[in-house]
Amino acid sequence: MESGPGPVIIHMGPEELVIRHRYEVLSIANDILIGIWFVIGSFFFFSETLTFAGTCLFVIGSVEMLIRPVIRLARSVHLRRYQATGSGGATETGYDF
Repeated sequence: MESGPGPVIIHMGPEELVIRHRYEVLSIANDILIGIWFVIGSFFFFSETLTFAGTCLFVIGSVEMLIRPVIRLARSVHLRRYQATGSGGATETGYDF
C-alpha cells in the first residue's frame, strides 16, 4: 500500500526570515492605517462641515490600498535578489503581505 508524499522541507536562512518579517510588519502597519483613515472619514461624513476632510481621508485610504501591491512586489523583488545571490533557498510563498 502506497502512502502519500513525504514532508516538504524548505531551507530558509535567517536573513530571508528577517526580510519576510519586515515586509509583513510594513503590510500590517499599512492595513491598520487604511482602516483608521476609512473609519475617521466615515465619521466625518456625519457632519456637513467635515465632509471635505472625510473625502480627503477616503482618498488617502484609497492610495494606501494601492500601496499594498507595491509592498508585495517590493518583497518579491527583494527575495528574488537575495535568492539569486545563492544565500536563500526557499521559494516565494503566497502570503498576502
